[in-house]
Amino acid sequence: MLDERKTAILSAVVNEYIATAQPVGSQHIANAPGIGVSSATVRNEMAVLEQEGYLTQPHTSAGRIPTDKGYRYFVDHLATPGRIDAVSQQRIGQFFAAAHGRLEEMLHQTSDLLAQLTRSASVVLGPPPESSPVRSVQLVRLSATHATVVVVLANGSVENALIDVDESVSDATLAAAGSHLAGGLGGRTLAHLDDVTPTGDATVDALCRSAIEALREAVAAEPVFVGGTSTVAQAFDAVEVVRQVLHTLEQQFVVVSLVRDIVDRGMSVAIGVEHGVEPLSACSVVVAPVVVDGEHLGSVGVLGPTRMNYPLALATVDAVSDRLGQRLGEG
Repeated sequence: MLDERKTAILSAVVNEYIATAQPVGSQHIANAPGIGVSSATVRNEMAVLEQEGYLTQPHTSAGRIPTDKGYRYFVDHLATPGRIDAVSQQRIGQFFAAAHGRLEEMLHQTSDLLAQLTRSASVVLGPPPESSPVRSVQLVRLSATHATVVVVLANGSVENALIDVDESVSDATLAAAGSHLAGGLGGRTLAHLDDVTPTGDATVDALCRSAIEALREAVAAEPVFVGGTSTVAQAFDAVEVVRQVLHTLEQQFVVVSLVRDIVDRGMSVAIGVEHGVEPLSACSVVVAPVVVDGEHLGSVGVLGPTRMNYPLALATVDAVSDRLGQRLGEG
């Protein structure tokens, strides 16, 4: 643990650098509220903080900036809980009060809302499709040789997948296969795809098998929505860093794994290299699980430069995850 003076100086440096993105000098910190010592004393203490790995000096004549270790100490020991202003609270409340329709659209709009509130890239992971009961199933012919299986889930999500059909298959047979799937899956989750029993009709059973396999592939990917990528790109000066961040955010599997790993580790904030995704080493991630009736059914988070406003990000992510969980619980 740092002593009281070093703690105050580190907190002042972090807050100033978050606000300005410019290296912080000792004279500025000496004039900050709550410091009460000379610039020479501050300079000496900042040198010690640098030796201990909490600060670094990007240039010999420049002030100092926090390291990942400095941000971690700030988040764990110094940052007071942020508060969302009344306007943002009202926006969140109005958004979820009016959120209706398809689940995918609501999750996409949630990611946009979170990005706007935090001015960071946002990530929203929706409930796995297999977690919600099936409300209805239909097989719809698209052409002589193609049909789509459409499944509406109780949480408002709609899953669909394309299947091949023989030209000789009649619309009546297609409807029979759809009815059989609806009977086998209605009220159950997509985790029970293998429990649909055969009918004994070879053509109907073949259609059902094709539909089940297509659905299995369609629901294998966890729904993920990313917003605010252009905003986070503006937070970095180095073109190569921007390129790496944007390229990584385009990779759905990496984003899902990143958020899931942080939540599974019981963390709410991963700073720099802590999250283990090297192309995002200049970024921090703030996440919160979406919980419905005690069950973890998704996550929301924001990603930005390590100098992000952690108290505000934590408060906003918590508020959005809480309201999203309530909305999902209402169906």
